[in-house]
Amino acid sequence: MQHICLYFQVHQPFRLKRYRFFNIGEDHHYFDDFENKLHMQRIAYDSYLAANKILLDLIKKHKDKFKVSFSITGTAIEQMELYAPEVLNSFKELANTGNIEFLAETYAHSLISMYDKEDFKLQVKEHLSLIKKHFKQTPKVFRNTELIYDNLIGESVAEMGFKAMITEGAKHILGWKSPNVLYYNVLKPELKLILKNYKLSDDIAFRFSNESWDEYPLTADKYASWFNDLDEKEEVVNLFMDYETFGEHQKSETGIFEFLKALPDEIIKQTKFKFATPSEVTQKHEPVASMNVPYAISWADEERDLTAWLGNEMQKEAFNKLYALSEKIKLIKQADLQNIWRHLQSSDHFYYMSTKILSDGLVHDYFNPYQSPYDAFINYMNVLSDFADLVNDAYENLIPVEPKEILQKIKDYEAKIQNLYKALKKPLMIEKAKPIFAAIEKTKEEMKVLTSSKKVKTVKKTITKKPVAKKTAAKKPRTTTTKKVPSAKKGVTKKTSETQKNTKKK
Repeated sequence: MQHICLYFQVHQPFRLKRYRFFNIGEDHHYFDDFENKLHMQRIAYDSYLAANKILLDLIKKHKDKFKVSFSITGTAIEQMELYAPEVLNSFKELANTGNIEFLAETYAHSLISMYDKEDFKLQVKEHLSLIKKHFKQTPKVFRNTELIYDNLIGESVAEMGFKAMITEGAKHILGWKSPNVLYYNVLKPELKLILKNYKLSDDIAFRFSNESWDEYPLTADKYASWFNDLDEKEEVVNLFMDYETFGEHQKSETGIFEFLKALPDEIIKQTKFKFATPSEVTQKHEPVASMNVPYAISWADEERDLTAWLGNEMQKEAFNKLYALSEKIKLIKQADLQNIWRHLQSSDHFYYMSTKILSDGLVHDYFNPYQSPYDAFINYMNVLSDFADLVNDAYENLIPVEPKEILQKIKDYEAKIQNLYKALKKPLMIEKAKPIFAAIEKTKEEMKVLTSSKKVKTVKKTITKKPVAKKTAAKKPRTTTTKKVPSAKKGVTKKTSETQKNTKKK
């Protein structure tokens, strides 16, 4: 039996304020509430509500013959709760039909799977709790941020108990092999891999309204007929796209909603394919072979790699500075800092810094709220610098009260972990990279045992207030450092410039 799976990604990041509109060092609310509300409500009415209504009507009409899967990030759900609760209610109504499956992923749509295995698992656990809370489901299938996958990520996903994971059917990995069958992870054969058919997915997501496309206009009848051209050995076709395809990327006037309404009828009428959820697919089909992915792939751009987020020096610097705070933030239990930390990890912040050009660049420009990737970098780094000051202050208020030898051991562990991560930056084959990851995990466990023992305690520093002087000097305004970024030809270098002048009176 042949199956078709429809997957939709729903993700909205919390956008940052422009650094020009708040005083760094004084205003620590980094996110633009007005812009986030405006953006969510516009997409809610242009896309989500209309598309959800269509899906609900299709499920009522076709019952168990029509099924859909969603991957909704924690940040998207947060914004729905804040700015568009009716959208969240409409997703709950879909969930109640029993024909919708929700997938697991990282809470904030982050790149954490490329940095820290332990934190990766914690963020997934956080997302699972949120999905269960709102939709009464415990996801059984995993999809990573932007379908990012390699052998080691797959191994971590299997260790979390998932039986299947969705990723890109990248041509440079598959070669002559088809994406329309199941594969398995080379390190954990029990993890089944479900691959996106990027050609058929992109026909809807990117080419639907392209009048220069040789298949324009695309109708549901024509699209369904292409499935009849597939060999019977092609067991499952996975169509994965942004949910904003309907009404946002492809506007209502293009006919995209009419296409969505007609598609299930044409598939059911014309073809042997049956709609199914990913869990059903993994139960009814077995993998045909392993899929070896030593270097990470994604669903982005022609390269299907990580260069959309970590392809230039600006992105790498921002990524490294962000995650340099990870060990400290784990020890700080302040909810406000944890919330900021979570939202700063959204992959979109790095996506906005992309300097890719040509056809890929047009896609990046469409989503980018900044005038340039350099503007995005400057804005993010200023916010991150201010946040790092808050984290460091909070961390310094936690002082160990135990012997110096224990503190030295902790420092030694931290240094060892950093050195191991540096080794992973070099091109390594799986055989060499795996023991390094194992060493990192072992070191973290040893440090965890040490810091959780009764011998090590942390207490807040007691801060003694100095008596206020009768006369106080005028407070100097805090200087804001911004990073000047030269043209892409010369590469990225950092310079600091003073953006606020000292206003002392002569």
